[in-house]
Amino acid sequence: MLWAMGEGNARSVREALAPGRTLAYTTVLTLLERLAKRGQLSRRKDGRSFIYKPIQDRELMRQAAVAELVTTYFDGEPEGLLKWLQGVGNHPVEVDRQESSLDATLL
Repeated sequence: MLWAMGEGNARSVREALAPGRTLAYTTVLTLLERLAKRGQLSRRKDGRSFIYKPIQDRELMRQAAVAELVTTYFDGEPEGLLKWLQGVGNHPVEVDRQESSLDATLL
């Protein structure tokens, strides 16, 4: 959302992310702070709040996030993520289908 906005404080990001929904201000602030510490956002003081601005290109950040996801949860194998997204293997939807099929067979 911040990439579309260009820059913003935690309140404006929160409002843009969840119009009409309750999203904790502190949750958004924590996420922005973590992204700033990782070097993906810059921040500058403006009165009593900070204004955050993306440093990295959105696509580069997306690639880094997917790479971290693949490394952390799929043993570094992109094919594992792809299979999971397609519902092959241990995907919850596939497991539910298999259990439903087994239930129908047993009943």
